[in-house]
Amino acid sequence: MVDNAPSAVYIASPEGDTGKSTVALGVLQILCSTVARVGVFRPITRSTTETDYILELLLEHSTADIDYTQAVGTTYEQVHADPDAAISEIVQRFHEVAKVCDAVVVVGSDYTDVASPSELRFNARVAVNLGAPVMLVVHGAGRSPQQVEQLAELCAGELSLEHAQLVAVVANRCDPRQLEQVCAALRGLDAPCWALPEIPLLVAPTVAELCEAIDGEMYSGEPELLRREALQIMVGGMTAEHVLERLEEGAMVIAPGDRSDVLLSVLNAHEAEGFPSLSGIIMNGGLLPHPTMARLMSGLEPKLPILTTGLGSYETASAAYRTRGRMSAGSARKVDTALAVMEEHVDAAELLRRIDVPHTSVVTPQMFEYQLIERARVDRKRIVLPEGNDERVLRAAGRVLQRKIADLVILGEESAVRTRAAELGVDISAAQVLDPNNSGYLEEFAAEYAQLRKHKGMTLQRAREVVSGISYFGTMMVHMGIADGMVSGAAHTTAHTIRPSLEIIRTIPGVSTVSSVFLMCLADRVLVYGDCAVVPDPTAEQLADIAISSAATAARFGIEPRVAMLSYSTGTSGAGADVDKVRVATERVRERAPDLPVEGPIQYDAAIEPTVANAKLPDSDVAGRATVFVFPDLNTGNNTYKAVQRSADAIAIGPVLQSLREPVNDLSRGALVADIVNTVAITAIQAQEMR
Repeated sequence: MVDNAPSAVYIASPEGDTGKSTVALGVLQILCSTVARVGVFRPITRSTTETDYILELLLEHSTADIDYTQAVGTTYEQVHADPDAAISEIVQRFHEVAKVCDAVVVVGSDYTDVASPSELRFNARVAVNLGAPVMLVVHGAGRSPQQVEQLAELCAGELSLEHAQLVAVVANRCDPRQLEQVCAALRGLDAPCWALPEIPLLVAPTVAELCEAIDGEMYSGEPELLRREALQIMVGGMTAEHVLERLEEGAMVIAPGDRSDVLLSVLNAHEAEGFPSLSGIIMNGGLLPHPTMARLMSGLEPKLPILTTGLGSYETASAAYRTRGRMSAGSARKVDTALAVMEEHVDAAELLRRIDVPHTSVVTPQMFEYQLIERARVDRKRIVLPEGNDERVLRAAGRVLQRKIADLVILGEESAVRTRAAELGVDISAAQVLDPNNSGYLEEFAAEYAQLRKHKGMTLQRAREVVSGISYFGTMMVHMGIADGMVSGAAHTTAHTIRPSLEIIRTIPGVSTVSSVFLMCLADRVLVYGDCAVVPDPTAEQLADIAISSAATAARFGIEPRVAMLSYSTGTSGAGADVDKVRVATERVRERAPDLPVEGPIQYDAAIEPTVANAKLPDSDVAGRATVFVFPDLNTGNNTYKAVQRSADAIAIGPVLQSLREPVNDLSRGALVADIVNTVAITAIQAQEMR
């Protein structure tokens, strides 16, 4: 637990459309990586009837136990009716939030509805009353570095007049070619200054948002693709060939429903190699294709969303151009982009120092995941993802590449993989996409595999067939040093992933058992559970292998290993074959790793709860404070990790395979995109250690 007064930072801007939500989200992540309970507070909201989408977004990523109503101060109407009373209300509500937080991100007003030159001054007054330093956000779109500097100086003076402390300045939405010049121009301010580039994606509307803006309906296409952002609005009023010349990646094409030539040309271009992947088509004017043309279009089975609207060409284009995309809680690609740009351009350590964030011994799931990603980014490794036909893998790949967690090789037919990724709005341009059958590696891999398995009678011809399978091909890439690690299993069984590893990569010296652990991220700490996925009924020697390997995995991820060898009996209180197996395994661990703290047999409650430990094993260094839990069999381990995951709302990262000479990791077939990203980060860290 940290000090009662939480750290706080007030994010304010002197105008609208600065991209303040991008900055707020990045600051929120930085704080969540450092302290346990990070809250969000919005002193002034647009309305009491409409939901504040920025607040919803930030609450989705916060870690303190506060809800939407608690995070709201007052409204614009109340501020203009009685500013002093409004500030009193804001201060009271802020301190209610602060009571349950270690840090609070306060997001100032948005300059909507009733913007005025004095609004920044009012935000400064609020910040002073909350005791929160101000992080100033200005936008550089259409401004020279000198103009940005002049605006920042003016704002700093406004803040100073209200005695607000300026903690940092962010110039957002700058010309990407002028970031260094903007930073240089801002150096005269008495605060660290950073410049962020203009990123069109962050303000691009989704197809669904455009559909709402034009009062449209979906005519055909894949509903999932309504989430894709439209990066360009194009009116297809010219002949088909000229429309095709002007197509760009992510374009939304507007054309009347009776322009069959344009509609067919655009649909086919979207599917054809060498043409951009589009976000959709809007058929305007209330016109639908001729029935014969509609049948032809239907026969093409287009996934591309096609919308209809009764608006004319001008009205449709105007509505589309005016529509600004929101970075809401469901905007995964925009969120990833915002986090990536903040990670790249803002010095997190300097910001934390300026905000004066206290240290804490608590480790939350968000802190642990952030640490994983940061460690992986320090020394990027090349990870192969064999299941390139799985959409979750493609979405995860986009996130991994954007956050620069690892370099990737994705297996699959290249045009199909890249086309589907583009349709989903996922950028995998930085990944290598490799078709095993056309890779040029098959003969080399087959020869090596035949040599490795010759004692089993493997022939070269049979080896060619085996290594063309994606799991064997990916494993061979790791074995031959072409990739540093592999993550698979989203669409295949654990056995499908592990079998090639056992045959090709094999185990490290001194350990003969490949096993697994789950990294269990609880509310305030991370525990290690093993084995919950691989060895059904381990012998005493295998249990010892699992314990030693699990302790090494724990240490690799910053968890001090204290090993509990679990049983239904604690100490010498029980007898029987199952207890004896654990007792023998514990002795084996002590013989093989004499410096490793281990206790067993021990029950789970005695291993984790100090009061129970004091009653049952008062002299144990492990009881009551175990961090590594070794289960006696797969049945117990698998059920326990799932029970804790669901009942304690824990995040279970894994299974993480251990004892292999090279890192290969398995995924649950129900894995979410975030699970895949975490597993890639873990695999990259294992590769760093092994190399």
